[in-house]
Amino acid sequence: MKRDLASILLVLPVLFAATAIPAPAEPANEQGQVREQRKTGSVRSLRQIEQLILPQMKGKQYLGPEYDPIAMVYRLKFIENGKVEFVDVDARSAKILKHSR
Repeated sequence: MKRDLASILLVLPVLFAATAIPAPAEPANEQGQVREQRKTGSVRSLRQIEQLILPQMKGKQYLGPEYDPIAMVYRLKFIENGKVEFVDVDARSAKILKHSR
């Protein structure tokens, strides 16, 4: 019994020290990265991209965007008749790069 208590008392400081270590910082979010890239003029805004692409997607319900800051690509998500479609758009030129179903 004393041996178990001594083991617990030895482990407690280690556990407390482990909880005091700060977690690593999270990488910058997509929204912050696209904002910075827009400020420098290297990419178009999501609104500009949507104004160009949404009219081409008649009959499809727009579900929303994602942004890849490394590739500088917007991925717009649509649904029609229960099938999801993705349209990848170059954020610099607004050209459709890929249309996948």
